[in-house]
Amino acid sequence: MDKSGLSSNWKKLQATFKKEGSSTTTASSKRKASDRDADHSAAKKRKSIDKDQTTRRMFSTDKRQKMGDASKKTGPWDSAPATSRRKSSAGVSTASTSESRNSKVNEGRSPTAEIGKYIAMDCEMVGVGPNPDNDSVLARISIVDFNGDQIYDSYVRPKEMVTDWRTHVSGIAPKHMVEARTLEAVQKEVAEIMDGRILVGHAVSNDLDALLIGHPKRDIRDTSKHPEYRKIAGGGSPRLKMLAEHFLGLKIQEGAHSSVEDARATMALYRREKDSFEREHLKKWPVRLTVETQDNGEKKKKKKKKTTRKR
Repeated sequence: MDKSGLSSNWKKLQATFKKEGSSTTTASSKRKASDRDADHSAAKKRKSIDKDQTTRRMFSTDKRQKMGDASKKTGPWDSAPATSRRKSSAGVSTASTSESRNSKVNEGRSPTAEIGKYIAMDCEMVGVGPNPDNDSVLARISIVDFNGDQIYDSYVRPKEMVTDWRTHVSGIAPKHMVEARTLEAVQKEVAEIMDGRILVGHAVSNDLDALLIGHPKRDIRDTSKHPEYRKIAGGGSPRLKMLAEHFLGLKIQEGAHSSVEDARATMALYRREKDSFEREHLKKWPVRLTVETQDNGEKKKKKKKKTTRKR
């Protein structure tokens, strides 16, 4: 066998293998480079999509946070938009009261509100009988706490035939009576709320008469009887709308009345002159004294301790 021939053929075969291997490697390299470019392009595209999605998520989250921050309360009367906030004549920042602030119409007693020592109440009436201008009955009652948060709100179903709904003033219409509560149910719930608390109201005796329930005069603060507030009415009983605008810079009762809004305005008026209210109140209702018997049989007078409640 000619080994030289084998060597020559082997060399040729090896050269062929190398050529094929080189072309294969080149094609493979080209394919790999192409694949890498495609993969890089796809990864770049995915990265761009992910970035866009992340940006959208961040924007929507930021928007939700801003909306949430705007809805947070910074004070008793700061629930309204900034455009509606005004400076009162007392220099206190106030806001237009609104029923949307922590309140649900006809909710009854709020399951979340914590009731403190002070509450403010306001009622809306409708006319009944042949002389509806003079004969009124209760159709809605609202109660707020010291901070203006709604404690109670309910429509009340009149027992008499309503001859004048006074909708343009009272805001009450026949449709509201569909889910209204009975007077007896409202009396029970309101009496429980008022028990042992300071009741603030504007001409509040009218509201109590409509409810057909009483409250100790010692525990009543009436903004319609406060001397400073009566000055702007020439010594008479001022309108709540007048007091709210003059002393608080609030415009209320521009359309149909809202008992929630009126109760909040009443509480704000009380808070503005709280110290003065209490001084005037002490003139009529001095601090009660209790008598304790000492061991030697002598009597000792002692001021009654005031119970403190969370406000």
